[in-house]
Amino acid sequence: MKDILSELEERRDAARLGGGQKRIDAQHGRGKLTARERIDLLLDEGSFEEFDMFVSHRCTDFGMEQQKPAGDGVVTGWGTINGRQVYVFSQDFTVLGGSVSATHAQKICKIMDMAVQNGAPVIGINDSGGARIQEGVDSLAGYGEVFKRNVLASGVVPQISVIMGPCAGGAVYSPAMTDFIFMVKDSSYMFVTGPDVVKTVTNEQVSAEELGGAGTHTKKSSVADAAFENDVEALAEVRRLVDFLPMNNREKPPVRPFFDDPARIEDSLDTLIPENPNTPYDMKELIVKVADEGDFYEIQEEFAKNIITGFIRLEGQTVGVVANQPMVLAGCLDIDSSRKAARFVRFCDCFDIPILTLVDVPGFLPGTTQEYRGVIKHGAKLLYAYAETTVPTVTVITRKAYGGAYVVMASKHLGSDFNYAWPTAEIAVMGAKGATEIIHRADLGDAEKIAAHTADYEDRFANPFVAAERGFIDEVIQPKSTRRRVARAFASLRNKKLQTPWKKHDNIPL
Repeated sequence: MKDILSELEERRDAARLGGGQKRIDAQHGRGKLTARERIDLLLDEGSFEEFDMFVSHRCTDFGMEQQKPAGDGVVTGWGTINGRQVYVFSQDFTVLGGSVSATHAQKICKIMDMAVQNGAPVIGINDSGGARIQEGVDSLAGYGEVFKRNVLASGVVPQISVIMGPCAGGAVYSPAMTDFIFMVKDSSYMFVTGPDVVKTVTNEQVSAEELGGAGTHTKKSSVADAAFENDVEALAEVRRLVDFLPMNNREKPPVRPFFDDPARIEDSLDTLIPENPNTPYDMKELIVKVADEGDFYEIQEEFAKNIITGFIRLEGQTVGVVANQPMVLAGCLDIDSSRKAARFVRFCDCFDIPILTLVDVPGFLPGTTQEYRGVIKHGAKLLYAYAETTVPTVTVITRKAYGGAYVVMASKHLGSDFNYAWPTAEIAVMGAKGATEIIHRADLGDAEKIAAHTADYEDRFANPFVAAERGFIDEVIQPKSTRRRVARAFASLRNKKLQTPWKKHDNIPL
């Protein structure tokens, strides 16, 4: 018996070493942690239960039968984050470059199936050289099996991808279908074709970092939601994100203890809106002052900064926030901001997370660039996302809400439950100057008359009261009482039930 037990421990020790100490040292030399070190940091101490530690590949071509490392380049299993169950896989770059074989993919598929079956989030830590070339189509088939699981799990359990090394070729499509993607600066990258192929095919000279690094995907492509300085910081932020999310689509998000008065009055908000309607202000100040303990977890901070998305808590409960940012492009909606917000709204709706929308939007960004790239269809994505929500939704209009952008930003007409406005709100088809020049075109040569008409238009329409008279605004509230009013609104909506007509699935304007 002792011999068997000692053999078990020897096998375990060998499996834990992955590609061996030399390759582990090389991994550390690149500023990266090993697959197991990452899992240890991500999960609660001692909570990890590993699956398939001794699985090895079945390839016999190209001399592969001579090297059959236990685990086959990926560590899989489950554990807890702050006591809540999650499933995790972590690719091991020290074993054959973390390349994906048929058995490697089977290990990932197994824990994804278990995650859906048992209703717990899936976290994938990616650090792989791509498909294992020696296995040919078997490796590609493995990718396909993983992709199918990503789709089946979408909207059922939260899926989080952490890119901590190379992720290239077909491998990028699995993270792309997950709900959140985090990257590590200077040590992770994603691209469909690498710099060498790009140079061969298009003659472009580009570095891996420039082509698919963290900066590219957080600021330009919007593929990634955030980038962090190192592995440790990235994994800590994943833990923080998981704390905001429900286990699955049949459970409510977690409720955390809070030490902040829901009726807190913020007098400073009464002076947040500048006297000049064209002067910007920072919408994040309002978000932070509404949130419990000022805690705001922003998503896609570096992309489409004219709109803000992220999570706060109100009375300890998770709330998704979508807010126009007057500091960037005057808060206009455009293609990028519409896509960013629509994706976030749909995630919240999938997982029963209430949505708070803060509105200061002068319209959609004009110009040929936007029109040629399809701002109509992309703007429709955001409209569609809000219109199909069944979760509690509360909207606060702080200043401008003009034209179609007013309707798109969670208006009463799209089904928002509570629509509040500050006294500084201006709800109209367009700004006073533009409207006056259209209505009173005959007086354009007379500056005094135009000024008088503009002042008249502002008095009549540049306020929230016309919309309030129609019932499109439920209440005009004092800015300082925003936290109290919003918290009470969400409290009243906790048992909301909304049934939509049966359909196989919708057809969002992609």
